[in-house]
Amino acid sequence: MPLQPYQRAEDLDGAAGSLSSPVLSVSTLNRMAREALETALPLLWVGGEISNLTRASSGHVYFTLKDANAQVRCAMWRNRAQLLAFRPENGMRVEARALVTLYEARGDYQLNIESLRPAGIGNLFEAFNRLKAKLAAEGLFDADKRRSLPRFPRAVGIVTSPQAAALRDVLVTLRRRAPHVPVVLYPAPVQGAEAAERLAATVQVAGRRAAQDGVDLLLLVRGGGSIEDLWSFNDEALARALRACPVPVVCGVGHETDFTISDFAADVRAATPTGAAELASAGWHGARNELEVLRPRLQRALARRLEGLAQRVDRAGLRLLDPRTRLRQEVITLQHQGERLRRAMERRLERANQRCAQMQLRLAAAAPRPATRRSGLDMLAQRLERAAAAMLAQRRTRLVTLSAHLEHLAPAAVLARGYAIARDARGDVLRSARSVPAGAAVTIELADGRLDTRVVGRHER
Repeated sequence: MPLQPYQRAEDLDGAAGSLSSPVLSVSTLNRMAREALETALPLLWVGGEISNLTRASSGHVYFTLKDANAQVRCAMWRNRAQLLAFRPENGMRVEARALVTLYEARGDYQLNIESLRPAGIGNLFEAFNRLKAKLAAEGLFDADKRRSLPRFPRAVGIVTSPQAAALRDVLVTLRRRAPHVPVVLYPAPVQGAEAAERLAATVQVAGRRAAQDGVDLLLLVRGGGSIEDLWSFNDEALARALRACPVPVVCGVGHETDFTISDFAADVRAATPTGAAELASAGWHGARNELEVLRPRLQRALARRLEGLAQRVDRAGLRLLDPRTRLRQEVITLQHQGERLRRAMERRLERANQRCAQMQLRLAAAAPRPATRRSGLDMLAQRLERAAAAMLAQRRTRLVTLSAHLEHLAPAAVLARGYAIARDARGDVLRSARSVPAGAAVTIELADGRLDTRVVGRHER
């Protein structure tokens, strides 16, 4: 932007006759100083102690960052301040990523804060991001590897310190929402030098004992704290133990804004330990609510059923008679049945007598009469004699015919007509000239004798 210098009075009047060096306005000077600062000093990290902190109604945060020898004004705009994972307070040592600038209206040198973190945790953040990137590249945090939580767990396992306030919150929540569900505590320290190793080992023990203890769901919980306090939950071995656990794991560590590696490795992240307990008991709690809804429906259905049964009892009671009346009715019924039986027996005897008379008539008609039977037998005997004589004559004639035919076809008769039978040396009848080799002995049988011959030649047709 070109400079807009003032001219001195004498120049305006023309008394001096020449121009001197330009004179800058204060706003121009401050603007040039701001641009120089922002150009010469890019975004950088500055560490110090917060003092004179003020939170404006607009959401902006103003404070002074100081050390033992100096201080500098700082401003953090609302869009940046609302992203903070902690609440800055006076006396807190922090590290600020800031742009060095100048507030032109007052000419005050200040820092525009882009991000803020508690002092000393810069390296921790870097280690956190490196480990997160490594495990994510291995697929340890893949969504398809996460298991769904059982709706009705038989028992819930808790990995935490017995002295942790988070344990009390979890137990109170479970007792309120699912008091019948057993809780198994797997104690482990949640803070300190050995906490990460002990937590990983305890998760492994809980996984091995899950089937024996009846545990279907494991909770890893701890209350809020600084990043240093929660650092045990950013351990690689713990993350791998959570993924290898045979039962689903819910991680409820810190507050809603706190994130750890264990949150990503677990099957489900809960914002708080209480939230983890609520997730673990959601099925039972919902079922209890459903039962409360179903209870009046069941009562109404039972009442309707009882009313229906009462009506049936009333109708049956109306059908009940006095025993003496019932006996009299039964006596009358028996009498009627006896009368019907008597009439039925009489009808049956009458029908039997009728059948007996009919059989007697048939028997009398079929009784033998000797005289009549004798004449019939004589006629039958004569017919038998005539039939036998005729059959014998017929059979005799057929026998004569067959005998003549047989004599005509007898071998001797055939030979007598000029035929001969040729046999080989074994006596078998020859039926083909092809089967007799030259020089073979052949016997020829004639009507009046036989000839012993030998084959000198063979002529086939």
